[in-house]
Amino acid sequence: SIKGVGKVLSLETIIKTRNFSRFKNARKFACYCGTAPFPCESGTSLKMKTKVDSHADKRMKTLLDLSAKTAIQHDKELREYYLKRLEKGKSKMSTINIVRNKILYRMFAVVKRQTPFVENNVKAD
Repeated sequence: SIKGVGKVLSLETIIKTRNFSRFKNARKFACYCGTAPFPCESGTSLKMKTKVDSHADKRMKTLLDLSAKTAIQHDKELREYYLKRLEKGKSKMSTINIVRNKILYRMFAVVKRQTPFVENNVKAD
């Protein structure tokens, strides 16, 4: 019921999470997939941009990337979010990474609630 999530991604997610029992929450699974950003800092003097871990499940990251790009095209809410961030001058890849995480969080929420995903097109200003 989530736009951008098809049979391949859902089956792969069920396998990797062992039917959503291997990871306690979406954040831990995002770390496993390599989509969760972490700050890079060295004490107080050196602060760099946040980065994702390079030691990740590349197949899941690729599937989530394709899913995010599809969701941006077909999900009105995610498309508006994507365009709004680009207008602010944010990079495309960091925005796509955020969309990947949003999809992961939606998948975990649907499984936890055991109800289909319902689009909420109410715009909060």
